[in-house]
Amino acid sequence: MADVTLTAGALLLRAWREEDVPALLEAYDDPVMRQWVRMPVSTPEEAARWVEVQREGWESGTRFSFAVTDTGRDGELVGNLALKRPGQGAERAEVGYWTAARARGRGVAPRALEALTAWAFTAFAAEGLVRLDLLHQVDNVASCRVAEKSGYAFAELLGALPPEFPLDGHLHVRRAPSGGAPIQRAPGVSPVGSSDSR
Repeated sequence: MADVTLTAGALLLRAWREEDVPALLEAYDDPVMRQWVRMPVSTPEEAARWVEVQREGWESGTRFSFAVTDTGRDGELVGNLALKRPGQGAERAEVGYWTAARARGRGVAPRALEALTAWAFTAFAAEGLVRLDLLHQVDNVASCRVAEKSGYAFAELLGALPPEFPLDGHLHVRRAPSGGAPIQRAPGVSPVGSSDSR
């Protein structure tokens, strides 16, 4: 599946590559983003390992991480999106994302998340995927707005789990369309493509 690409208007979501290391380092050189991510990246070696972890996730089928690029800006890296699955046949999976500092305010995360959501419910329907969870810390207001814009309804307040999660969190949920109803997509969102379609 590592050749899967998704599009949302000018956004292209594709698997991470070794040549993304410099752009990844630049994205992580942002104190706002570092505040929310769990795996720090501050050296070329850490960035290369991070990309390798994403590749391993694709191979194992437990983490599908996409580099989000803007084709209207020469393929500029603008974010990351991931679908985390506990294993085949799981009814639930989790989504996560970040947006590079220079791309914030351009609607990158909601558009990319809509593409990922449509793809996940289509690609894993036969395996029984019916629910996607989105979690964020209570003080991450921007992430909460992305969840709401993307149709992930607030479901529950989660208690803090220090030291990894020092504050309470929000759980947002989006369910698969029932009865074979078509997945509602934002204009310009294409759920599945191949790497040679661009």
